[in-house]
Amino acid sequence: QVRLVESGGGSVPLGGSLTLSCVVYGVDPWSKTMHWFRQPPGKARTVIANMDRWGSASYAESVQGRFTVFRDSDKNTIYLQINSLSPEDTAVYYCNQDGNNQWGPGTQVTVSA
Repeated sequence: QVRLVESGGGSVPLGGSLTLSCVVYGVDPWSKTMHWFRQPPGKARTVIANMDRWGSASYAESVQGRFTVFRDSDKNTIYLQINSLSPEDTAVYYCNQDGNNQWGPGTQVTVSA
């Protein structure tokens, strides 16, 4: 059974940075594409970044150039470096693997103007 544990969120000022982590238990995270999602207050959860099995990353237009996905294969951990934060980035951030419908708790990112 897949278990996902996100961490690293917090409250940051405008323009700040954070590195989010997602540890994956119960499955080889690199066997399928991994995704980062976010859910702003009162809105739907949407995908913002992806990393395929071979380590290639892609991004939603809204975060392109500011967010970077990377991974530590030995630790079964995928990361999301987020820079130049604005209030519009305030959301709960989640990771997940292709085809998995179980979600972790997410990690809250709050950006103050």
